[in-house]
Amino acid sequence: MNRPAPLLAPSLLSADFARLGEEVRALDQAGADWLHVDVMDGRFVPNLTFGPLVVEALRPHTSRVLDCHLMIEEPERYVADFARAGADTLTVHVEACRHLHRNLQQIQGLKHHAGGRVLAGVSLNPHTPIAAIAHVLELCDLVLIMSVNPGFGGQKFIPQVRPKIRELRAMIRERNLPTRIEVDGGVIVDNIAELAGDGADTFVSGSGILRSERFGRDYAAAISAMRSQAEAAMTWRDP
Repeated sequence: MNRPAPLLAPSLLSADFARLGEEVRALDQAGADWLHVDVMDGRFVPNLTFGPLVVEALRPHTSRVLDCHLMIEEPERYVADFARAGADTLTVHVEACRHLHRNLQQIQGLKHHAGGRVLAGVSLNPHTPIAAIAHVLELCDLVLIMSVNPGFGGQKFIPQVRPKIRELRAMIRERNLPTRIEVDGGVIVDNIAELAGDGADTFVSGSGILRSERFGRDYAAAISAMRSQAEAAMTWRDP
């Protein structure tokens, strides 16, 4: 029986960097399921953000899942460092991995050194087809579908990615896998129901939660509203 609950993952890319520890604690108390950490190297994407030292510094501030999205070249060089720093998920990009199967095996292997904690994820840019991960899906605890071009927060959702969500959900159901589908980019309270209806169950939202005009700094209200919308729309789940 497959009835995943919707998970809300506020993106720290939209947080106040001068108050990052406070922001993490506030999101934890507001009911965030995961905290999404956008790791950018200035090579794979045109921006620089967090590294393992920041993850290590944030770890004492929350018991929530630190969902580390590695938008970096040669991720195999750094995944162990992020795991040691306290990352709970490690998601690498199809487009950045020359040996994707080996990279995912490496992350799966880190579970033995982290008490089974680390989840292995793979991410696809908007233009990358689902077929690119068909032969590694069994190694993925989650698949992250980018609904904006990676590198910057606050971008508008690209609606053309929605068929990819539906295609991936069908593939996961056909293979009877527990793999989660995460969507990142332009996710707000006004479109989360559509994405949940398509088959997504994990939702990254930066400005939709931390910089929302509707909810202001009431993170709990934003998270609660988005969770309710997603829960009602996930009609594809087994009864």
